Amino acid sequence: MAKRSIIALLVSAFACAILNAEELPLIHQPTLTPQDSGTINGLIAVWPVNPQVVWACGRNGTFTVTTDGGQTWNASVVPGAEDLEFRDVQAFSASVAYLMSIGDNPTDFRVYKTLDGGATWTIQFENQNPSAFYDGFAFWTPQRGILHSDSVNGVFPDFRTLDGMTWQDISSNMPPALPGEFSFASSGTCVTTQGGRNAWIATGGADIARVLATTDQGNTWNAYDTPLVSSPSAGAFTVDFRDPFHGIVGGGDLDPGDPNNARTAVSSDGGRTWTLTSPPPVTGAIFGLSYVGQTGRGGGNNLGRAVVITANDPPTFATGAAAWTPDEGTTWFTLPGVSGFWAVAFVTPKAGWLVNGTDGRILKISF
Repeated sequence: MAKRSIIALLVSAFACAILNAEELPLIHQPTLTPQDSGTINGLIAVWPVNPQVVWACGRNGTFTVTTDGGQTWNASVVPGAEDLEFRDVQAFSASVAYLMSIGDNPTDFRVYKTLDGGATWTIQFENQNPSAFYDGFAFWTPQRGILHSDSVNGVFPDFRTLDGMTWQDISSNMPPALPGEFSFASSGTCVTTQGGRNAWIATGGADIARVLATTDQGNTWNAYDTPLVSSPSAGAFTVDFRDPFHGIVGGGDLDPGDPNNARTAVSSDGGRTWTLTSPPPVTGAIFGLSYVGQTGRGGGNNLGRAVVITANDPPTFATGAAAWTPDEGTTWFTLPGVSGFWAVAFVTPKAGWLVNGTDGRILKISF
């Protein structure tokens, strides 16, 4: 998403400290419009294909899709996935979409695909590694994508598809994992792709929070340190890039006894180096983020915006708040009345969506 006018929405794990929007009177709050998702099941991830077609997914095998910008949503449950949580979704049209599930058993980590708008689903990937925990996926095209897991015995057992049907093990391509290193399956945004070949993965759990990066569709990877706090309950949760060079990463600590580490950092060299922004007005951990410019994904040359959502009370994260920045983290403002949301995604500044992790609420956000 190439631009300097960006909206990054981040989801954090605790309460929020308020920065009054009146401090910058020329900055206007975005418009928040509640929409009926068609479900009361919590929604964990969201993906807008364009301003009209949006997919979201979440608990109890639920997904929901709109083809009219959210005026109407049609929710359903994937047969056989009733006891699973969908932690990630990526779609390419009203017909073609992928879902990633997690559950209590190793084989509950799956990738589902539909070619008919959710009428039928096929299981493309089913985990066979008893120690793996898959956190998210990301795609460059409908045929090419990557699937990321926590490390197992010092190795990331990641997979890649190059045909949109079969998944191959690329663990030997990945950088060695640090002791205890893993990612957070918080909102499907610990992995992101950009262009036709670039991808980044945010990690935590170890002594250093890192970003893993590839510029060749996952053939080779490098690991870069970030300044975010990292521990068995902390690290980098979410990452996104607006072009091959400019990115933002967010994270913090899920430990309620150490809530003041919710931070974001930015990079201008493809993720090799990271600089902390001004602290977002939230506590806990930033759950997810999304960038968009004045003309949407991939256009414009203007300064960037960001939005953060916070969720409180682990493990349900049912409360919290949200905030946004008009200038890539230099200044921040709260979003009034936003609580318990897990994920956000934009396709244009006027077409973004926030989804709630506990009761199926959806907000459309428009700048």
